[in-house]
Amino acid sequence: MPEAFLTLILFQLLGSALQMVLHLPVPGPVIGMFLLAAALLWKRKRTQPADRAVSSFDSPALSSLSRALIACLGLLFVPAGVGLVTQLPVLAANALPIAAALFGSTVLGLMVTAFVMHKATHDGPAPERIPDTGGQVL
Repeated sequence: MPEAFLTLILFQLLGSALQMVLHLPVPGPVIGMFLLAAALLWKRKRTQPADRAVSSFDSPALSSLSRALIACLGLLFVPAGVGLVTQLPVLAANALPIAAALFGSTVLGLMVTAFVMHKATHDGPAPERIPDTGGQVL
């Protein structure tokens, strides 16, 4: 488990370093997350035959740590909730623009998602012909 935690920290550090050096507008931890995902996909593709379906990356320590961190994800919302409560007067004063922004961004996000999915699956097989992987993405 410590090596898995070190892997996550190193990729976050690498992403932060790239963000600072290249002056990218994306946060360093997000860059690190994409680098980790690319490294895992590259390793999976390199170590597994192309004709064999693999449902997950074969690192039990990283998988276990990821599941433990996801289980504790709800705790990260506590500081955000406290911040909202402390800023209630500001939120009340700007309720209409905030509500419009939330509604507009939700509708726009749904429209963009629908458009991208339509373009991505337009020439693909029918949904009933896509193999079921049991909910596993990688």
